[in-house]
Amino acid sequence: MTRTVLSPETPSAATAAEPTRVAVSTVIFSLGILPGSDASGVVLPLVRRTRDPHEGLWALPGGWLDIAEDLEAAASRTLAETTGLAPSYLEQLYAFGAVDRSPTRVVSIVYWALLRPDASTGLGDRGDGFENVRWFDAAALPRLAFDHNEIVEYALWRLRNKVGYSRIAHGLLADEFTLAELREVYEAILARRLDPANFRRQVENSGTLIPTDRFRTGSHRPARLYRYNQDVELADRGPLGARD
Repeated sequence: MTRTVLSPETPSAATAAEPTRVAVSTVIFSLGILPGSDASGVVLPLVRRTRDPHEGLWALPGGWLDIAEDLEAAASRTLAETTGLAPSYLEQLYAFGAVDRSPTRVVSIVYWALLRPDASTGLGDRGDGFENVRWFDAAALPRLAFDHNEIVEYALWRLRNKVGYSRIAHGLLADEFTLAELREVYEAILARRLDPANFRRQVENSGTLIPTDRFRTGSHRPARLYRYNQDVELADRGPLGARD
């Protein structure tokens, strides 16, 4: 019996009839008041699917990669098209390509991103004109389409780990902030309370904060405003992250 051996460049009948497609999706985290609580936590927007597969289920915003498009550009474009949001930080997370993750062969390049809360409109008001978009507690999601629960879990793990060795928390803050506001971001990400005195000592000794001569005034005593040292990257992306 003669057996035909295919070279890597020779598609099988199955792959020729149904080629692999590449999609780009984004897990975009922000801070907001959690449902049924007055506590702040990590939230993310999801898009309700309007067609099969998984019609009616919530899914990550995303879309197909254009043949003439860079991956990061595709992540920004599809996020804007599906939610109207523009992140303050964007980084590639992982490639998800399990054979059974979709009825057709789809490899998803997933990015994770951060979005600064808009204090003037409130979290729930962002994304006007996108009726299929809703914000969810990142740690308490319903069943999502495809393998998106697994993707969000991995992205949240990455965020919680990265906040410990980078200044990634700045992606969720205004340009100027108090130490209390910075601590609240860390507490929301880590889902636990931090000792204010220890936190102040650690961040003031980190060399990443620059005190300003301005103060936040309100019902309490004025609190000094800080800004991040812009010479320090939000996070070390390695040699591939260096762009001209």
